[in-house]
Amino acid sequence: MRTISAVRADREPPRIHPALRSCAGECRDVLVRVLAYFGALAFVAAVGLYAVQPFAEAMRDAADPDQTAKPGFVSAPRSAPAFALSQFDSPGKIESYEVLRHPDGGRKDILRWAAPGEAPIAELEIYRPGGEPSQALPPAAEIAARIDPDGVRAIEAAGLIDSKFGAVRLFSLGGADAGLPRACLGFLKKLDRPSLRISGWACQGETLPARRAAISCMLDRLVLLSAGNDPKLAELFAHAELRRSGCAAQAGPTADWVMGAQNPRLRGSL
Repeated sequence: MRTISAVRADREPPRIHPALRSCAGECRDVLVRVLAYFGALAFVAAVGLYAVQPFAEAMRDAADPDQTAKPGFVSAPRSAPAFALSQFDSPGKIESYEVLRHPDGGRKDILRWAAPGEAPIAELEIYRPGGEPSQALPPAAEIAARIDPDGVRAIEAAGLIDSKFGAVRLFSLGGADAGLPRACLGFLKKLDRPSLRISGWACQGETLPARRAAISCMLDRLVLLSAGNDPKLAELFAHAELRRSGCAAQAGPTADWVMGAQNPRLRGSL
């Protein structure tokens, strides 16, 4: 038979040695301190990364500016031509057609004329903007850069010409006077409804009136092949055809009196 003291000892929980209790307490305290230490390190690291992130991005952009640059206009060779010229007055010149598209919806239809192996003598661009930001250069400077990438030509206002789209601004891009092999005229017409920009340049003709007449004929012969899903564009060209005067009215010796370099705004021929 077990004694009463033995039975009582079985019922009481085993006693833990004071040394073991002290060791467990110290281990718990050490674990809490270690967790707090690593937590503080993580917080400091997060704050440091947040503080240096702008500098890191600036250094990355400086090292590789094209890596983070937003995509611009890219060639779209599968896009069907939307415009055409019914006739071009320079025999032996080959027409090329290029379509550029922007991810935000903009489209540029570019027609160029050049003899094989030679620089283009004329260019016509029809730009239908989308949601992309506006270009950094003013339109006149942007047109001049397309003709003269080196930027040695001086841009001067060269008056207006009439067209089936209304009055068109001209820009003189010096040639002989600037020591360059040819003189060219740039042109620009901006429309609001629909949003459209017709621009380009031409180096045809030996005299200023001849170059003005060449641009007028170019715009007069511009036709729409496909409006896509833009009924306003089709309406614009339909109304423009009603105002079409024909190149014969612009090519005569007195054509420059109608809207000459000084734009006297006279009507009729003298």
